[in-house]
Amino acid sequence: MTKTWFITGASRGFGALIAEQALQRGDNVVATARNPGGIIERHGQLANLLALTLDVTNEAQARAAADAAVARFGWIDVLLNNAGFGLLGAVEESTAEEVERVYRTNVFGLLAVTRAVLPHMRRQRSGHVLNISSVGGYAASAGFGVYGSTKFAVEGLSEALAIELKPLGIHVTVVEPGLFRTDFLDASSLAASDASIADYAETAGATRRMAVTANHAQPGDPAKLARAILTLTDAEAPPLRMPFGSDTIRRIEAKNAFVAAELAQWRELAVSTDAIAV
Repeated sequence: MTKTWFITGASRGFGALIAEQALQRGDNVVATARNPGGIIERHGQLANLLALTLDVTNEAQARAAADAAVARFGWIDVLLNNAGFGLLGAVEESTAEEVERVYRTNVFGLLAVTRAVLPHMRRQRSGHVLNISSVGGYAASAGFGVYGSTKFAVEGLSEALAIELKPLGIHVTVVEPGLFRTDFLDASSLAASDASIADYAETAGATRRMAVTANHAQPGDPAKLARAILTLTDAEAPPLRMPFGSDTIRRIEAKNAFVAAELAQWRELAVSTDAIAV
């Protein structure tokens, strides 16, 4: 059955690759970006492609884009919240302006687009919301504290949305990629805090150095992830969380083990605060 996709950040990276895969199998794609010219240049003029200008931080623009998608194709089956960028630097090194900028796109932008699309999905009583998070949204790391916190927010929002939307026939999946060979570590997708504090040289500083050496040498294959996303949207009962990459699996397993061990160590103190002993 032909699906209609609404994809943010569709001009490059995962968004462009997923749009390409969906178009090739005959799905309808509403591909949005701040500058949609690159979308047409990449895919050409296709009957099943609608390229739209969308700054996700502009809620009125998001509503207009969702309405245009439904006017063109009749419905929206899949919302892929993919637009976003990273911020590299220790938490203390990050300025208020830098933090606000990344939250405006990664969290508030995702919310604006989701609020614009959900009325259409609720009317249909069907749909699938895919929110691109990161392994950094499940397990924090030095140097990506602020960026990771935006993805932690996406994880929490996705959990709540899944509970709220399940009775309405709408699925929610939060996607957690590890390190993939996209342009994420390029300056076009990853901002770096101007401040650099010597005391963080071996923590956040090490991550800054890694971002240079690992760029385009990451273990994940973006084309394989794009194909996997299509498989995910075809599932009758998709998961709430979908990690991608063996590096992601290792970090999730390590964090789960750490949390379980710490809880066991401090369980007695934790339950001692109950008003009535359990």
